[in-house]
Amino acid sequence: MTNSSTRELRRVTSRTNSLVKELRRAFAHYDSDQSGVAAIEGVRMLEEALRSGLRLRTVFFREPAAKIADRLLAQISNKTEALALPAEVFDSAVLTESPQGVAALLEPKKYSLNDVLGKPQALVLALAGIQDPGNLGTLLRSAEAFSAAGSLLLEGTVNPWNPKCVRAAAGSLFRLPTVKIKFAEALAALREKNFRVVAGSSHKGTPLHEADLKAPLCILIGNEGAGVPKPMLDSADQLVSIPHSEKVESLNAAIAGSLILYEAAKNVRH
Repeated sequence: MTNSSTRELRRVTSRTNSLVKELRRAFAHYDSDQSGVAAIEGVRMLEEALRSGLRLRTVFFREPAAKIADRLLAQISNKTEALALPAEVFDSAVLTESPQGVAALLEPKKYSLNDVLGKPQALVLALAGIQDPGNLGTLLRSAEAFSAAGSLLLEGTVNPWNPKCVRAAAGSLFRLPTVKIKFAEALAALREKNFRVVAGSSHKGTPLHEADLKAPLCILIGNEGAGVPKPMLDSADQLVSIPHSEKVESLNAAIAGSLILYEAAKNVRH
């Protein structure tokens, strides 16, 4: 690490600078899968990334940057390039209308299926067709909070590096093993490791307080509107519903998934 008092920011003034363009592209297209980098914004997100052991490739400060830079540079490796951008250049690359003044390009951790399924008596979250990035981020945060070993992102689920998902996950995306995978491949691996699959259902199934949620267990949550696709439902060992007022048609996917995770966590060995 290096002390901020002995380190100067490199000033970049062009919107067409290659690093500024890379930051803009990463925010706009969430293209960590293609380029190996992702973008984050805000003091809290950067501190969470550092706390999670992620490698920051480049950090961008919005001028005047002294107050934020003094706070953060002491935590950032001197191997990480640190740039100062005029306000108009910084604002052209980030998405928020009122930026906090710091953004970064980082290298997400790479996880294997075994990282998610390799622990005995594990609890795993599988997400099918989750389209709202806020819901996805909330579910990942709940998965970490309730001791899930990891998450499986199935067909139709939004990219987790969508900036709205990153913010909603509040750092859990940086730490929770997460793998993008097809359902058929995931199901085969789950069966091989003796996981039961419990699918959340809005209108039918065993009431949550009566469900068998013993680990190893995979909780399957479906699309916000359509729910879990029928072929996936047919493969589940049990459907679970959450009793609620008849005045409400269904629960938000993130809330339903979080409630099932909470109940299932009681059976996980810590």
